[in-house]
Amino acid sequence: MELLVEEPSMEAFLSQLLPRTLPSGHTFRIHSFRGKADLLRKLPARLQGYRHWLPKEIRIIVLVDRDNDDCHSLKARLENEAAAAGLVTRTEAVDRTWQVVNRIVWPTRSCLRTAQSCLRLLGASS
Repeated sequence: MELLVEEPSMEAFLSQLLPRTLPSGHTFRIHSFRGKADLLRKLPARLQGYRHWLPKEIRIIVLVDRDNDDCHSLKARLENEAAAAGLVTRTEAVDRTWQVVNRIVWPTRSCLRTAQSCLRLLGASS
């Protein structure tokens, strides 16, 4: 599992939580950015890179804060970036295995609920 997060605080949280909660044998790498603007700016190139090496069993989870953005526009942007890179998102995977899931973190949601959402996605990864 590859997680792309906006900032080091989410990386630190997930680094502590995931080893205790992931099923045995699941591995992860967390890549933090310098805020949402940095993540969104670098996302197209990062997804293109993943397309060229992504093993079948690896999933990419993109976590972005909603902040004051329109959630539908933000979600559409994330979905379009993945599609442009040639990757299948969970939203678009009807009868196919997905590679990327985009999640918008709402300010009222706690970090724990975000992590629980990621764990549920692992259970439905194929």
